[in-house]
Amino acid sequence: QVQLVESGGGLVQAGGSLRLSCAASGNIFSIKAMGWYRQAPGKPRELVATITDGGGPSNYADTVKGRFTISRDNAKNTVYLQMNSLKPEDSAVYYCNAGVVAVTDRNYRYLEVWGQGTQVTVSS
Repeated sequence: QVQLVESGGGLVQAGGSLRLSCAASGNIFSIKAMGWYRQAPGKPRELVATITDGGGPSNYADTVKGRFTISRDNAKNTVYLQMNSLKPEDSAVYYCNAGVVAVTDRNYRYLEVWGQGTQVTVSS
């Protein structure tokens, strides 16, 4: 019903930058909070950054504060993650997450949706 598709991952050298994008599509009435999470091999999935729908303050993991910036374009149902000064320890699969109010035949329901993930690899 609702899908999230990430793009923008890849291989970059330490100190470099990448910009991830995540576009939502489907029977969307509205999107609440959106966020990025990551999971490195052998480690649990962890929060990277979240952003509300109402212009409130964004939330960042301490490990990425000052280097990563989350933003969203509500008209495009898209969330971005600008990643600067990348470090090898940032290497992981990055997942997009969104709280979506979906509508079908005037029936509304809240869904938590995950993307399929995009690989980010930072070489030293």
